[in-house]
Amino acid sequence: MREMDSLGLKACSYQAALFEASAKETACSSAVFIRRFMMSRLAERMDHAGMLIDSTGITDAIRELEDEYGASAYGTVKYSAEELHWIGFIYRYWAYISGLSSRKVYRKIKPAQLRKLYFPFHSLDPYQAIERIAEGYGIEIGEDLQDISRGVAVLRRIRNKRAGRDSRMS
Repeated sequence: MREMDSLGLKACSYQAALFEASAKETACSSAVFIRRFMMSRLAERMDHAGMLIDSTGITDAIRELEDEYGASAYGTVKYSAEELHWIGFIYRYWAYISGLSSRKVYRKIKPAQLRKLYFPFHSLDPYQAIERIAEGYGIEIGEDLQDISRGVAVLRRIRNKRAGRDSRMS
């Protein structure tokens, strides 16, 4: 886990403002906008902290997403500005401290799930909110430890098979 710093907080604030602006600036539903953003090249640049060097404005970022995916009026449910702000902040905070890509964080928890948690968790410290969300849904904040454990088990089996063959050959 990485400590949150001023650069990370700036990225969180930027993404929060972008998500909030999407309610008025885009025709698609909030869930569609969030999915598109979390899978976008812009989010990938933010994952690598390169976005802050670009200093892309909010309107330019929305245009960039529409250039990447095309304009869409799909879906009708728009989240409130406050919900979008919090969801954007939480997604970026999670990606920043865990070192996971936006795509991976999005796969762990969807916007509709976060929206349901807005009222109980929006006043918490972001890290505490993420801990409670992860605990409530039974997911890891960072890389999934089950995948790592499974990989270690496979490597041990391979090593043991090789050790067994080598000992039988002598």
